Amino acid sequence: MGHWRRMASHRRWGHREPLGLEALAMDQKGYRRGSFQSSTSDEDMLEIAGASVDLSMADDDPPLDREMGGFSTYNGGGMNGKSTMMDFLEEPLPGVGTYEDFNTIDWVREKSRDRDRHREITNRSKESTWALLHSVSDAFSGWLLMLFIGLLAGSLAGLIDISAHWMTDLKEGVCLAGFWFNHEHCCWKSNTTFTDRDKCPEWKSWSQLILGYGEGAFAYILNYFMYVVWALMFSLLAVLLVKGFAPYACGSGIPEIKTILSGFIIRGYLGKWTLVIKTITLVLAVSSGLSLGKEGPLVHVACCCGNILCHLFTKYRKNEAKRREVLSAAAAAGVSVAFGAPIGGVLFSLEEVSYYFPLKTLWRSFFAALVAAFTLRSINPFGNSRLVLFYVEFHMPWHLLELVPFILLGIFGGLWGAFFIRSNIAWCRRRKTTRLGKYPVLEVFVVTAITAILAFPNEYTRMSTSELISELFNDCGILDSSKLCEYVNDFNSTKGDDLPDRAAGPGVYTAMWQLALALIMKVFITIFTFGMKVPSGLFIPSMAVGAIAGRLLGVAVEQLAFYHHDWAIFSGWCSQGADCITPGLYAMVGAAACLGGVTRMTVSLVVIMFELTGGLEYIVPLMAAAMTSKWVADAVGREGIYDAHIRLNGYPFLEAKEEFSHKTRAMDVMRPRKNDPPLTVITQDSMTVEDVETIVTNTTYSGYPVVVSRASQRLVGFVLRRDLIISIENARKKQDGIVSTSIICFTDYCPPLPPSSPSVLKLRSILDLSPFTVTDETPMEIVVDIFRKLGLRQCLVTHNGKLLGIITKKDVLKHIAQMANQDPESILFN
Repeated sequence: MGHWRRMASHRRWGHREPLGLEALAMDQKGYRRGSFQSSTSDEDMLEIAGASVDLSMADDDPPLDREMGGFSTYNGGGMNGKSTMMDFLEEPLPGVGTYEDFNTIDWVREKSRDRDRHREITNRSKESTWALLHSVSDAFSGWLLMLFIGLLAGSLAGLIDISAHWMTDLKEGVCLAGFWFNHEHCCWKSNTTFTDRDKCPEWKSWSQLILGYGEGAFAYILNYFMYVVWALMFSLLAVLLVKGFAPYACGSGIPEIKTILSGFIIRGYLGKWTLVIKTITLVLAVSSGLSLGKEGPLVHVACCCGNILCHLFTKYRKNEAKRREVLSAAAAAGVSVAFGAPIGGVLFSLEEVSYYFPLKTLWRSFFAALVAAFTLRSINPFGNSRLVLFYVEFHMPWHLLELVPFILLGIFGGLWGAFFIRSNIAWCRRRKTTRLGKYPVLEVFVVTAITAILAFPNEYTRMSTSELISELFNDCGILDSSKLCEYVNDFNSTKGDDLPDRAAGPGVYTAMWQLALALIMKVFITIFTFGMKVPSGLFIPSMAVGAIAGRLLGVAVEQLAFYHHDWAIFSGWCSQGADCITPGLYAMVGAAACLGGVTRMTVSLVVIMFELTGGLEYIVPLMAAAMTSKWVADAVGREGIYDAHIRLNGYPFLEAKEEFSHKTRAMDVMRPRKNDPPLTVITQDSMTVEDVETIVTNTTYSGYPVVVSRASQRLVGFVLRRDLIISIENARKKQDGIVSTSIICFTDYCPPLPPSSPSVLKLRSILDLSPFTVTDETPMEIVVDIFRKLGLRQCLVTHNGKLLGIITKKDVLKHIAQMANQDPESILFN
């Protein structure tokens, strides 16, 4: 990818590619032959997720709906019923019924094909034992696939966790007992006391290793220098790998996965190269100390696993709608291993990423998430029998009056979420529209350098963000040596393990201002980090911002209660010497509030948080904070971060949550409009091969209505451009007598021709005889609902049975944007 530029968009009316680049032609994958020349050149580029991708380069995975020896087909079955007439080939045509890159799948057709396939297997199962066994294996294949996805996703997550933990510690020093041990594992076998457990002789900082001593100004400067050098090495290696091998591996991946699950095809986005590079670069990016997390990219990694494993099973390899059910389950497995929250993962897939989520997918998602969590637990990456680094347990109950600070944290989370989304989208738009986007390596270098230089002096920004969250969530005990737990101890009042609220010592006050500085840094540096050309998740930085704010507020309330326990608001429940305020709980509630403000998750967020903490009694504070943050953030701006990035990139995503309330009709949106050229149509039995080839060559539309005649305009059906091209090419090669003057016939019985006429080309089998139609007076709110709920690519508009025009998904999206006073040209790839 030596040069990074955008694709010139084609501005033509009509029934263009319903979902994608109108001019993306057959020149990919060997479909550029004969007279069919696309208006898109090999050099055209496309910008996805901020990475410009050269469409002419080979995919990193073979087309997902193709087999090595042939293609899955839709040969007139499904909606049209089985065609009894054999056309020019006895075998189904390879490639018919498949989709080009940057197109939308036809959900109705895909589901229909799957029903036909299932009906055929069921009927055959009554004929022989072998067919019965095939039927059983077909039914079981879905569960087997979920097992494989869970095992692979859990294993990769364990590998990423262990590697990232080791490489993060490598920035500060190395273990002499074995360089592959991280700091914690290195000191496990040491004989040091509990308070000095981090200063074991086996672990050497870089100054101790190079200079022989670890104290003093020069040692500090050397450690500082090595920290920055390692951070720059890791981040540069990550961005170079992404740029060189898999441009799709950058970013979080969740906006693209939402778009893919809605039916869009982005070849290679879930391919094997993307999986390999994303796994490696995710470890490097997290280890570099950048303000990003691995949780979002783990969803992308799990979906890559799901997509690649789909090739093992015919029913998922050949059906794009079935494959998307698998990807929904894989997304659940990704969140399951990211947070150790299987139920939260299922709810995240349902609430946040999935477009079509039937009950069967819910059960399979649950199973995949269970297997993934079990696999990660078996690997035990953190050595504490927990699935995440920041697992905590609280035992103290909370008081009703504490809902006030919890709601304040919710307001802070909502305001920060709205501020972050606006700032990050503005920066990403600047990156796309200025020269900044041409220098991704330089951008990563500068942001990493600034982050590392600012992070090292402050111990709370120097540690990994997961460790920071763990420290902030922690409830102080007697043996805690953290500065956050340096209270003035009065052990006479200690009852068992529960420590009373105590006066803050000097360590706590030092920690407070260090955390305040860390909060300011995290708030601003995350804006510039998310969206760079390295894998970057948003869950952990958002939680860190909220956890810092929550801990600061928690300590403030705790000290207020300690010094003013006689106040009316504390007198009833917080007497002197009692343990009533848990600052770690405030950190947890703040983390949930900020994550909710950025992503607008609610149910799945609360479940993920209580699975993280094991505290069922804290569901109400979490719900209060999550709901408040959503309300506040929605009041400032309606979109969550993923929806905002979908809109920024121009992806064809029809949001199911938004209501369409405008009083427009189908005739206001359909093409052609007044003063436009007439609609391009094909007649059922009067056009020659040459006529159809001319139409295909001169237009970039993805399909054509078939009518009885140009005069009558009575609708017969709809035929896809790709199917037409493949069928004509095959007929020219394999059927004798097919020439440019041959008549193309889409009916059962073709009109009689003179004996000297060339052979007729019968193409009824590729014709969709039941395209969706609406009348010109249909309200647009109904049309939008049809597109959303049936996943249509296009809908034909008629008046008294005559064809008037066509509405594509692109037209619907542009109309919605126009009604919302947005730029309609921003839809579908800027």
